[in-house]
Amino acid sequence: MSLLTIGTVAIDSIETPYGKADRIVGGAATYISLAASYYTSDIKIVSIIGEDFPQEELNFLEKRGVDTSGVKRIKDQKSFFWSGKYHIDMNSRDTLDTQLNVLADFNPVLTPSQLESDYLMLGNLTPSIQMSVLKQMKSRPKITAMDTMNFWMDTAMDELKEVIKHVDILTINDEEAKQLSGDKNLSKAAKIILEMGPRYLIIKKGEHGALLFDRENVFFAPALPLSQVFDPTGAGDTFAGGLMGYLAGKGDLNFNNLKSAIIHASAMASFCVEEFGINRLKTLSQDDLNNRLDMFVDLVHFDL
Repeated sequence: MSLLTIGTVAIDSIETPYGKADRIVGGAATYISLAASYYTSDIKIVSIIGEDFPQEELNFLEKRGVDTSGVKRIKDQKSFFWSGKYHIDMNSRDTLDTQLNVLADFNPVLTPSQLESDYLMLGNLTPSIQMSVLKQMKSRPKITAMDTMNFWMDTAMDELKEVIKHVDILTINDEEAKQLSGDKNLSKAAKIILEMGPRYLIIKKGEHGALLFDRENVFFAPALPLSQVFDPTGAGDTFAGGLMGYLAGKGDLNFNNLKSAIIHASAMASFCVEEFGINRLKTLSQDDLNNRLDMFVDLVHFDL
């Protein structure tokens, strides 16, 4: 099953209590496609980069089975750039610099091959771009998922709600769920959001795990307790990539498969935070992943 990811491929500079990393590879689509590559081999990515983006990083994605022909390089321009500094608790951060650069003119036009993708992951972008992609699809993908953030709720709420009507899975964090729904109770918030259109809602709670809702069921997936979180950047996108990669590998969407997908997604995210940027995801082995999944099973298993 083919997975199409629309999102940013970027350059980041990050500072945490454990060090600094200047001008490393980032972007939602990068994390999503790399995480998904551990579960499915047919992945396409659509994004935009500047002349400064290192070709060897695209080559690495290609080696992982990611088709990067949809990544458009713009000559004499710079890539999307973000710089941030994390606080000591690693749950909050300050954005030091954001430069849209080529992203300001990002208007993806999909190729016939991309239009026929079975699965679609809409990374965190302006709702107008997400809707443009949905309108281009010849037929509705088997599964369409999207990620978004509070910035779009502040600046483009009506457009965002229109996109949400057309997706199967929405992934947001707990504060975003409260803002989108207008309710502080997550259970009530989930019901309100599901009425907006998606079949499934995943509310990410960072170090406290994730909640999966449909209109009848609820599932809680814990996060693995880690002794050290080195860099949280991209953990949510890695979660989304693990989720969609697992579902694409299974070829079916139901609540039970989603429960398993969330555990796999959480495992992938737990690796992401162990090093700066995508570095840990680059060196991940199947044995590493299997052992981490066993840890999740042990974490929640009990006999009554």
